[in-house]
Amino acid sequence: MLKLLIVEDDSQLATTLKYLVEDNPRYRVMAIASDAEGAVAAAAEHQPDLALLDLQLARGTSGFSVAVHLGELDVPCLFVTGKPPGFPMPDLAMGCLMKPFTAEEVHRAIGLAEDRLRGREALRQKPPTNFTIYEEPSAPAQGYADPAPLPGFIPSKLSLRTRLEHWIAGHAG
Repeated sequence: MLKLLIVEDDSQLATTLKYLVEDNPRYRVMAIASDAEGAVAAAAEHQPDLALLDLQLARGTSGFSVAVHLGELDVPCLFVTGKPPGFPMPDLAMGCLMKPFTAEEVHRAIGLAEDRLRGREALRQKPPTNFTIYEEPSAPAQGYADPAPLPGFIPSKLSLRTRLEHWIAGHAG
């Protein structure tokens, strides 16, 4: 069974997403959180296998900062948002499912994420059109130099965390 954490500030949407997810008996929602503090506490208590994370949360909380905190707890994230990031962020999430979505799209997206978590080759149907899975950057072969980073690619959690801390400090009111 795959244990999930939902991080969504719209309680009606969070409840709907919970019912959609649990329509598949292999998935169980362990907790729902609406902000960073709730997400970190729920992750520490329930140790989910995957977090479904909205990027725009209540009280000015950014889903990006929540992803950093969950990453420190070894909880992989799958963004579930109406406005996706402008570029892939494999250091923060496995992929991004765009709202609105159907139950089938939710199950297929979670199934693809589960395959990656379990190290299985994905033999499922092709991904939903509103789902993007972020590819892990490939390691360079021995003896070869690292390729130049892709534009907009953030190569490590530390640099991302530093960027987020600066951004948050600059926007704190």
